[in-house]
Amino acid sequence: MKKTLILAIVAMSTLAACNNQPQQNETQSNNSGKQSSQQIAYIEIDSIMSKYTYWQEVTKLMQQREANIQKTLASKQQALQQAAANFQQGIQQNKYTQQQAQGIQASLQKQAQDADALSQRLGAEYQQQVAEYNQALADSLHHYLESFNKDKKYAMILAKQGDNILYADKGLDITDQIVKGLNKAYKGMKKEDTAKATEEKSDEKK
Repeated sequence: MKKTLILAIVAMSTLAACNNQPQQNETQSNNSGKQSSQQIAYIEIDSIMSKYTYWQEVTKLMQQREANIQKTLASKQQALQQAAANFQQGIQQNKYTQQQAQGIQASLQKQAQDADALSQRLGAEYQQQVAEYNQALADSLHHYLESFNKDKKYAMILAKQGDNILYADKGLDITDQIVKGLNKAYKGMKKEDTAKATEEKSDEKK
């Protein structure tokens, strides 16, 4: 199993802040005026990953789940190895009849197959959950950028990671604003979820 989370957002080369393309029936003068008032900005994806509370919590959660999966699989593997060692020792000491030995060997093979199937299943479930979290991250970022850019100040907001943008003036960096806004929105959403959960529990007791 991979040690790091799959980051779907890395694949995004640009993030369209909103649908700010001019309509076909607008005049050329209106288009020119609109474009002249718009700017281009960028956000540092690495900073979003490290400073966005939601992703911090997701990363911690998935690291713990990965550790639990590894612990489970290691325990299964250790038990299987011990059983195989005991069987081999028993064979050397002539403890089993041929029929018993065949039965134990078949059982060990079945356990090995089950352990392999468990590893594949847990790995697939893990990757699926990571993909869902990645999608939620991308959705939350897109949604927030649409709200952030509702005044259509920016014609485009780029996703900067590593050297995918060769040069950008630091004055175009709006990462801190986006991180602050994302965390504020996430905090508010968590409060709403907590209040809703409390209300549902109260209704259940009635």
